[in-house]
Amino acid sequence: MALRLRIVPRSLFGRLVLILIGGLLVAQLLSTALNLAERDRLIFRAGGMRTAQRIADIVELLEPLSAAERRRIVAVLNAPPLRVSLDVPLQSEDRPAADGETHATMFGAMLQASLGERAVRVVRSEGGFGRRALMAGAERGGRGGSHMRGMGQGPGGGMAVVAQVQFADGTWVTFDSYLPQDVADFPQRLLLTLLILLVAVIALSLIAVRWVTRPLHLLAVAAEDLGRDIHRPPLAEKGPTEVRRAAQAFNTMQARLRSYIDDRVRILTAISHDLKTPITRMRLRTELLDDENTRARFERDLAEMESMVTQTLEFMRGSASDEASRPIDLMALLESLAADAQETGHAVRIEGSAAVPYVGKPQLLKRCLSNLLENAFRYATAARLVVEDDPARVRIRVLDDGPGIPEAELERVFEPFYRLEESRNRGTGGSGLGLGIARNIARSHGGDLVLRNRTEGGLEALLTLSRQAATGGSDARPPTTAR
Repeated sequence: MALRLRIVPRSLFGRLVLILIGGLLVAQLLSTALNLAERDRLIFRAGGMRTAQRIADIVELLEPLSAAERRRIVAVLNAPPLRVSLDVPLQSEDRPAADGETHATMFGAMLQASLGERAVRVVRSEGGFGRRALMAGAERGGRGGSHMRGMGQGPGGGMAVVAQVQFADGTWVTFDSYLPQDVADFPQRLLLTLLILLVAVIALSLIAVRWVTRPLHLLAVAAEDLGRDIHRPPLAEKGPTEVRRAAQAFNTMQARLRSYIDDRVRILTAISHDLKTPITRMRLRTELLDDENTRARFERDLAEMESMVTQTLEFMRGSASDEASRPIDLMALLESLAADAQETGHAVRIEGSAAVPYVGKPQLLKRCLSNLLENAFRYATAARLVVEDDPARVRIRVLDDGPGIPEAELERVFEPFYRLEESRNRGTGGSGLGLGIARNIARSHGGDLVLRNRTEGGLEALLTLSRQAATGGSDARPPTTAR
C-alpha cells in the first residue's frame, strides 16, 4: 500500500501527467512493435522481389544459349548471395510446414510472377550455398555482405532458399540464395525519432495539463486565502464549464459570508454603542456620590464593564478589518511596544532582527503583540521578544518568567472567556479574550499562535507570520514601511 501511494501522485496535476505519459508510452511501444513488424515484411518483400527479378533476368539470359555457353556464363554469374547451378537434382517439395516454408511460398509466388508460365519450384534450404556464401562475404566485406547490410540485414537474420526453374528444353537451372526474413538490428534513426516525438508530446502534455488544472489551483488558493481575508477579490469566472460553476459558487459563498460577518459587526457595534450610553450616564452620576469609597468602587465596575464590552466587540470582529495591508517595520513596532511597557514599569528586552519589512495590517499586528505582552505582564515582571526571520516566515517569541500554564490548559486558554484564574476577577485573570484575539489575527496573516511551557520556567508564546501569504507568493517588497 505504501509503495502504491508513493507511485501514485497525490495532486490532480501529477495524476493526469502520469496517466498521459503512461498512455503515451504504451502507445509508442505498440506503434514501434507494429512498425518493426511491418518493416520486416517490407524488407523481406523488397529483398525477395529483387532476388526474383535477378533470377528472371538470368533465366532470360541463359534460355537461348547452348549447354556449353550456359556453363561459361554460370561460372561468371556465381557470386554471393546467389549461386547458379545447372547439374543439381530436382529438389523435393515434401517438407513439413513452418514459418520459413511460408516465406518460401511467398518468394515462389514473386518468382512465378517474374517468370510467367515457366515451371518454378522453391524450397527452403537448411544450409545451402546462399547462407555459407553470405557469411563468408560478410566476414571479408564482400559484395554479398554489403548487399544484405544495405537492406538492413545481418548474416543471422534471413532464410536460405533453393529456387529451380525449367527451361523450354526441359532442363532445370538451380538458384541457391539467401533472403532477408527478420531485422537483426534496431534502427537508430527510428529510435531517435521516437525519443524526439515522446519528449515533444510529454512537454506539450505537461503544458496542457498545467493549463487545465490551473483554475483548480487558483480555486484552492482562493479558498485558503478566504480564511485570512474575507474581503479578498472574487475569483475570475472563466475556464471550462465545471470550473466556472465552481468559481461562481465560491464567489457566492464568499459574498454571503462577508454579508453575514458585516451584519454581525454592525449589530455588535450598535449593541456596544447602546451599552456605552448608559455606562456614560452612570459614570456621570457617580460623580454626584459623596462617599469616596463607594464612588471609587462604582468607577472600577464601570471601567470593567466598558473594557469588557470593547474587548468582546474586538473578539467578535476578529480579523475582519478594512485596514489595508502594507509593509511594516517589525523592529520599530516592537521597540514602540517595549517603550510603552517600560512606561508602565515593565522591562522588555528585544533580541534578533527582521531586516526585510513584513507586509501586513499594522493595527491588527500591534493589537496581537500588545495582547501577548499584557498576558506576559499579568503573571511575570519582565518579558523578552526574540525575532527570527527567514524568506518564508517571521517568528516572534514572547518569553516570560511567570509560572507557566498546565499542559492540559495550553489550548483551552484560546477559548472565548476562558480564564485560568477561578475568581473571575478581571484584575487578576483578565477577560479571557486577549489570546483568542491574538490567535485570530495571527491566522488572518497566514500564521499561527501557539503556547508552550519553557523548561527553565515561564511561558513562551510563539507567533508565526507567513511572508508568502502576506505577499501573495511574491518576493517583491514595497519600498515604504509603516510603524
